[in-house]
Amino acid sequence: MLRGDNHFETDVAAAERILSAVPEIRDCAWSNRGFHQRAAKWIAERGVRQFIDIGSGLPTVGNTHEVVQQVIPGARVVYVDNDPMVAEQGGRLLAEGQTTRVICADLREPGAILDHPEVNELIDFSAPTGLLLTAVMMFVSDSSDPWGLVARYVGALAPGSYLALSHLTDDHKPPVTAERFRAVFDSATERLYFRSRAGVARFFDGLEMVAPYDGAEPDICYTGVWGAEDPVLADSDGARWLYCGVARKP
Repeated sequence: MLRGDNHFETDVAAAERILSAVPEIRDCAWSNRGFHQRAAKWIAERGVRQFIDIGSGLPTVGNTHEVVQQVIPGARVVYVDNDPMVAEQGGRLLAEGQTTRVICADLREPGAILDHPEVNELIDFSAPTGLLLTAVMMFVSDSSDPWGLVARYVGALAPGSYLALSHLTDDHKPPVTAERFRAVFDSATERLYFRSRAGVARFFDGLEMVAPYDGAEPDICYTGVWGAEDPVLADSDGARWLYCGVARKP
């Protein structure tokens, strides 16, 4: 969707199936990537020097370390994904960097990530951390308690840390379109779960939400408008498939 080079034929086939059901989904992918980059940059501008990017996928357009190191040279980033191909290829692509790591782990097993030696080599849990969970919790079923998982990760972070999270929603979307979108993942490694505005807001319980743009109240919003210079122009049908937010741990 992002026109990068690091993907496989199966990814192309899946993208074509999604596009046939939801033509605006390419805009959705770009708006999510834009939110991810703007949120990471914003957090780095608050002096946060280390980041954990869970569900990162293969290195693509405007990677987290490239964004935050423009603000803080030497900022450290650990990428986490449960796909062994991501760890293998991502590790090769980022092999020369001393400030990045790519590990293979499942976000549903927090201990496997928080206690991982390579994570602890780069991340000092006594200092503020940026936790990035963009477009990944939508692959976790209610039975796996996605809200409890996020709380577990946030609980391991120092005060002054930030959570940036985005999540698919079918609020205000045609049910048939949403079902066709979801059905693409029926035979994939993970199923897809849409959540309501209230369900997405729940991920930020106990945290201090930040305002998504100048003049707005602290709250979640659609991915297109978070951090946008002109929220009206940035709003789009594609971006309205995803809620997002950034919050600080007090």
